[in-house]
Amino acid sequence: MKLSDVLAALGLPSSAMVNQRIPKKLLAENGAPTAADKCGILEDIEEIQWLAALKPGNIAVSQYLNSIRSYEEIAVLSLELRPSARPARLAELVHRAIPYPVLLLISSGDSVTVSMAHIRQSQNEAEKTVLDGEATKVAVPDDAAGQAFLRAMDIAKQPRTDLHALYQGWMDTLNALEAAGLTGIFSASSSREQAQARHQALQQCREIQNRIDTLRSSAAKERQLARQVAANTEIRSLTTELAAAKAILNQGTP
Repeated sequence: MKLSDVLAALGLPSSAMVNQRIPKKLLAENGAPTAADKCGILEDIEEIQWLAALKPGNIAVSQYLNSIRSYEEIAVLSLELRPSARPARLAELVHRAIPYPVLLLISSGDSVTVSMAHIRQSQNEAEKTVLDGEATKVAVPDDAAGQAFLRAMDIAKQPRTDLHALYQGWMDTLNALEAAGLTGIFSASSSREQAQARHQALQQCREIQNRIDTLRSSAAKERQLARQVAANTEIRSLTTELAAAKAILNQGTP
């Protein structure tokens, strides 16, 4: 999968394209809360590009303003990483540093990961924004699910009520790709309600799988038979819960 393929699939108008390099030093000075983060930005990032700025004037989608959010622009950025990089942390730093909701395309070797995160105004500092929840990061597979995902990401297929709805539409599509990693089939959500149910099911799947992995690790080290039996019994119960959560992810798939 190439970054250019993902960008082309978005179908962005030429009037929205920026194609401007962002100096790593600028990000390090304004988006690195620790010395380790600054070092990571300077040493692990190959290049940062501001690819596009989506505004009401160039995509004919209204801005979104309320007491906690100000979505006047959506930024599309690319982040090229070196092999030693920690993608999750660097993506978070970019989302925190940019005062707009960001659609971030991360390339490392032959893989491309899409990262998104909602933002809101800081309660303590009126001029600053903070992340509203964790970033959603999913690698785009080079298979049928990945191709279906790219087709679904076309900006023309997203909600156009306002910039928040547009960004949420892309995030719901990204969640659908994450769900495809568990179900084997990509299917875009047919409604906001289905997207919310899928998102909750994905969170549940992650939590249950983490618990299963922890129990399996503990059971492998356990020397007392009774405790091994208890752990295996709980694993079987959690496996049933995991199957039920995956069934929700499958809803709406062909």
